[in-house]
Amino acid sequence: MKGFLIVEKYTGDAVMNYRLVIIGGSAGSFQVVNQMLAKLPQDFKIPIVLVLHRLKHVRHGFVEALSQKSNLPVIEPEDKSSIRPGYVYLAPANYHLFIEVNGRFALSTEEPVNHSRPAIDLSFKTAAYCFREKLIGIILSGANKDGAYGLKAIKQTGGLTIVQDPMEAQIPVMPMAAIERTGKVDHIFPVNDIFSFLCKL
Repeated sequence: MKGFLIVEKYTGDAVMNYRLVIIGGSAGSFQVVNQMLAKLPQDFKIPIVLVLHRLKHVRHGFVEALSQKSNLPVIEPEDKSSIRPGYVYLAPANYHLFIEVNGRFALSTEEPVNHSRPAIDLSFKTAAYCFREKLIGIILSGANKDGAYGLKAIKQTGGLTIVQDPMEAQIPVMPMAAIERTGKVDHIFPVNDIFSFLCKL
């Protein structure tokens, strides 16, 4: 994909070039994301997309809350805006967030999926189609099964899959569903290990 930063990570003898990190979560995930953004360094260049279940009528304050401790700029993307290195993108409330093959976002008000809009599954599936083995998908705490099929799509297209350890998740339903649906995720990490893994990139 022209114009995207390539970050190399050695895994054994192979070199993996990751171009996007996409993270899905619901109840219990906000605190984890907040801690993560505080730990990631200012020079972390791989774009991060956050697809978090939010109250649809609360449209303001979420970005500001995440930005308070974040070392990286946090923004809500507009329709057709480009994905740029060094930014954290938060899916807007009450919109599905799609990723297009030209490296742009697309927003939609189509019907909720898994009772959710934004739906993690939709964002993960479109990211998997576009980025394939260049993608890292992460599922955090949550109270429903949204994201399970999306993480499976990332796994099937060669991306790296990470799930928060259900034993420490505030609500383990979402991580457990992702583990079961994917078949075999690459890593089941406590949150501190997720932070460490990302920082090593």
